[in-house]
Amino acid sequence: MKNTYYVTTPIYYASGNLHIGHTYTTVISDCLARFKRLQGFETMFLTGTDEHGLKIQQNAEKANEDLKIYVDKIAYKIKELWNLFNIKYDKFIRTTDPYHIETVQNIFETLYKNGDIYKSHYEGHYCVPCESYLTETQLIDGKCPDCKREVILQKEEAYFFKISKYADKLLKHIEENDEFIKPESRKNEMINNFIKPGLQDLCVSRTSFKWGIPVKFDSEHVVYVWIDALSNYISALGYKNNQTNLMDKFWPADLHIVGKEIVRFHVIYWPIMLLALNLPLPKQIFGHGWLLIDGSKMSKSQGKVIDPIILTKHFPVDAIRYFLLREVTFGNDGVFNNELFILKINADLSNLLGNLVSRTISMVQKYFDGIIPEQNEILDIDLKLIESVKSLKQKVEKNMDDLKISLALSEIFDVISISNKYIDETKPWILGKDENNKHRLGTVLFNLCESIRVISILLSPFMPDTSIEIKNKLNYEIEDFNSLNLFKGTKSGTLVNKRENLFPRIDLKKKLEELEQA
Repeated sequence: MKNTYYVTTPIYYASGNLHIGHTYTTVISDCLARFKRLQGFETMFLTGTDEHGLKIQQNAEKANEDLKIYVDKIAYKIKELWNLFNIKYDKFIRTTDPYHIETVQNIFETLYKNGDIYKSHYEGHYCVPCESYLTETQLIDGKCPDCKREVILQKEEAYFFKISKYADKLLKHIEENDEFIKPESRKNEMINNFIKPGLQDLCVSRTSFKWGIPVKFDSEHVVYVWIDALSNYISALGYKNNQTNLMDKFWPADLHIVGKEIVRFHVIYWPIMLLALNLPLPKQIFGHGWLLIDGSKMSKSQGKVIDPIILTKHFPVDAIRYFLLREVTFGNDGVFNNELFILKINADLSNLLGNLVSRTISMVQKYFDGIIPEQNEILDIDLKLIESVKSLKQKVEKNMDDLKISLALSEIFDVISISNKYIDETKPWILGKDENNKHRLGTVLFNLCESIRVISILLSPFMPDTSIEIKNKLNYEIEDFNSLNLFKGTKSGTLVNKRENLFPRIDLKKKLEELEQA
């Protein structure tokens, strides 16, 4: 039986178009899922949309649209965006899906019958954009601490979840499981700022609006966002609904990937809900940093965003994926800057990767009529390249297991640099001038083709289109993950294809001017 791997993004709030920050989260998740598939794991990669709440109700009313039609359009646009970025999710969940509604209603009823949910009244501060109730002490200058916008004073009848009942049990789990919350800074923040000062019971229903999942036994109430949205991770697996139950295969989740602004909900509310349901907790919750513009967080509601769709009109999708995965250390904040982005494309993708592939194929065509030659005697100068290539798989695996995604890519590009240096050191253009060096030239070019094959396969989770393009150029057949250890996957006698350069150099000044007009 195959090993399994379950990774999730947060489900994105269906209130408008997504920005490059959302794309970053999803690309990371896609990369990890693709890498696990490459290793031979059976994966479940889940993403989707959070489609209930007051803000969506208000937006649909402003647009003069039926609520379901409104969220259908948003969900369709998000799916189109993920298709554009080559996101290969296994399941796309919507909180308006009937099976999800059934799960949420059954979870709410179970918690109520178990005595973990009770009815009372809520009076306090509420942030509509964040769908968050806040205490007086949590406000900063009277505003929401997350989005910095005005809050409203709200009073209504509501059901409450006894999260305080499970606080000690949650703290014990966190302290006994070092990998549960990552990075370490997020764990410390949650413990010291929220759990130890004391958790307040959580409001989990609303009566002030109707766009939500009705409470089965009290139709005046709709289930509030956090029970609704967070339950998606198990409703997608068939928990408490009539779908095929995948819980035994994939739960607990291996990794929940979320932005740091919603870590609190995922490491406090969600685990406590699972504890109350007597379900295992996820193995790890990772709160990554923000992509910044001019030193501040991107904000969809404030209009301070980079539109990923506009970027794809100017740059290859794989170039965008590469920059996001390579230049932002997973867990830290990063900066998306057009100039830095273009310089990185030119330096890494054009000069290093593109040049390596182009030069190698051109020389195979020039000296061997486009047919990959045989590998002959191995010299000392070859061994450095061969050993670097053979050890690459293990290095990439180690970094990916540790969620050091940027370092994994760095290891691949180190070997690309070594391969380019190998060309300079072996000087195939000189070997090609003397027929007596034909065997030696053949070995050099075989070694380069095999190096590129290994590089291409290991790049596939990060840059899937590029990997396919390289495969089409070299026509290699062996893609087995274990073949990457052997330096034997390339077949001599294979005809290569001369195609366009992978990443043509970009005129920096011209492209920056174009982007200013976009």
